[in-house]
Amino acid sequence: MPAQRRGPADTAPRSRLVEACATISASRSFELVIVVVILANGVVLGLETYPDLGPAGTALYGVEWCFRVIFVIEIAIRVLAYGRRPQDFFRQGWNVFDFLVTAAIFIPGLHGDSALLRVIRVLRMVRLVRFSPGLRMIVAALWRSLPGVAGFLALAMVTLYVYGMAGWLIFGEVYPDEYGDIGRSLLTLFVLLSLETLPDLVEQGMELSAWTVLYYGSFVVITVNLLLNILVAVFVNSMEEARRLEMTEGMAPGYDEDGDGIPDELDRIAVSQRLDDLRTLIVELERELRIDRDDGRGRRVLKD
Repeated sequence: MPAQRRGPADTAPRSRLVEACATISASRSFELVIVVVILANGVVLGLETYPDLGPAGTALYGVEWCFRVIFVIEIAIRVLAYGRRPQDFFRQGWNVFDFLVTAAIFIPGLHGDSALLRVIRVLRMVRLVRFSPGLRMIVAALWRSLPGVAGFLALAMVTLYVYGMAGWLIFGEVYPDEYGDIGRSLLTLFVLLSLETLPDLVEQGMELSAWTVLYYGSFVVITVNLLLNILVAVFVNSMEEARRLEMTEGMAPGYDEDGDGIPDELDRIAVSQRLDDLRTLIVELERELRIDRDDGRGRRVLKD
């Protein structure tokens, strides 16, 4: 028999309180209620930005305290669901974030209408990510892409600096407002990444020399097209890694019917990846051999 997956409170013996908390924390209705409360918290934060609320301001203050109580109860239920091992609650990053955001409002000194308190209250909206697998995957992909993004930024900075110095040498005396020094030159090129100022800059350059088109053209091709495509590739690769990590999350150890030492879920993922690679290889071979997939009658034919 395959090993059964265990919840956070699957320890024996368990008290009725732990059983109840485990049942509630695993309930879809419980998550839905918390999501609604978080959204309502965001609405209240938006309403508080309006001046002269009058009596409504006092009511919103009371609603805010209700939110605090609900969030404290939520965290308490989720921690109690782990039974005799409440420390396991803090093994997940999102749980730690939820706990810190909820507990921070009770730090001495955070009261009234301080800016730090407002920031903490705004961070509650980020908790919505935990309830959406899609959003969690995107955040995980962003986190995993940081090393690649750091390399991309280093390359982009070197490229911008080289073009900035070239722009200062070419246009520095003629257009000091845009290229008078390296700082202005870099700022001009950074704004150019949006391509909004490209027509004006090209027109200015044409007044100086027609060869300046090569400067702007190469900059657009290398930075706007090539470098940004590299950034997209880094993020897409991180998305795929995050998707596979999400698929393997929560798998039970020991679920290995074939006895190869690897969980069966990982075996299936590996097989799926190999099948995807095989499909790609077959498509490439068909293109090289010029094979049509269908001749209209369900048969494959070979092109001359």
